[in-house]
Amino acid sequence: MVNCVFCTANYIPSINQRLLKRLVAGQNIDNSKLKRSKANDVIIPCSGETAVDIATARCVPFDNILLGGDLNIISLYQYDGAFMSYQLNGKRKYDIAKVAQGVSVVHLYGEHLKAISTYNPCLQEQQKIAKLLSLLDDRIATQNKIIDKLQSLIKGLVVTHYSTNPHTIKAKIRDLGEAYSTMSMSKEQLTANGNPCIFYGELFTIYGCVVDEVKSRTHIEKGLSTLSRGRDLLFPASTTVDALSLIAPSALMEKDIILGGDMFAIKISQEYNPVYLSYYFNYIANKRLSKYAKGTTIIHLHYNEIANVVVELPSIEEQGKIVAAIQGYTTKLDIEEALLERILDLKQYLLRQMFI
Repeated sequence: MVNCVFCTANYIPSINQRLLKRLVAGQNIDNSKLKRSKANDVIIPCSGETAVDIATARCVPFDNILLGGDLNIISLYQYDGAFMSYQLNGKRKYDIAKVAQGVSVVHLYGEHLKAISTYNPCLQEQQKIAKLLSLLDDRIATQNKIIDKLQSLIKGLVVTHYSTNPHTIKAKIRDLGEAYSTMSMSKEQLTANGNPCIFYGELFTIYGCVVDEVKSRTHIEKGLSTLSRGRDLLFPASTTVDALSLIAPSALMEKDIILGGDMFAIKISQEYNPVYLSYYFNYIANKRLSKYAKGTTIIHLHYNEIANVVVELPSIEEQGKIVAAIQGYTTKLDIEEALLERILDLKQYLLRQMFI
């Protein structure tokens, strides 16, 4: 078990010392009341929404970083802080989650952390492992930048095309196709195999403007399910984030995919290009339509609220042209996203295997 000092106090970490000094000076905060880090400290939140969320460790690599807020601080002796953070975020994460307490707000105290056993090689080996995992983190960060650049490029092409081409079609959203609701479904009904399905939460986390490959499965029978009809736009119908995130439909061209959760779909008629419409809603009409979402803590978007909104579109020929023009970039984006998944899987595999 690691030899360390646990301090439960109200601390928030900041790595950027200059920025922190400016913020503290601007808010007239008494620096003497804040904790100053020592290089190699490990910090873990004291509270959060779920036990797994707060079981997240970070190493502070610098001295004299002002810490404030709700943090456990672990001061290490003869152990590498980066190595310890990786271990606590890997094999020990669920051990930490088990000792957290609370329901609506979960708390994690220093006394609880003392019960967590860690297993550590010599300091030199710790540093080698931390260096390897750090290099993987750098590669993940680079890969995310590549993906962000491609997404920005695709968005720029769509927006530029729309702004430089005449909008010859005016139609209400209800005229784009036939709308339908999806069945109730919970995340617990997702399985390792079975029938292909899309759960509404995946519209935020997995899928972008176009569903190229359905990722999830369920044992729910197709005969008892809402099935995609092909050429569909799938809209998430609720979120706790913001209204803008609801105007982000995904185009699904495939039929007979089980759809479940809080979403609605529109089967797009042959007069319009569903892929183009997905880009249009995501990149052009999102701000205008977001005002139709209602709610505060939970924000809802109902189809009836937007059904009579008029959209202006280029001709079907122009819709097809821009979709074809960005096909190469979307293919490249798919490749880069698949590569990111492999790197993330590699990191998780190493975290599982390195820390027994």
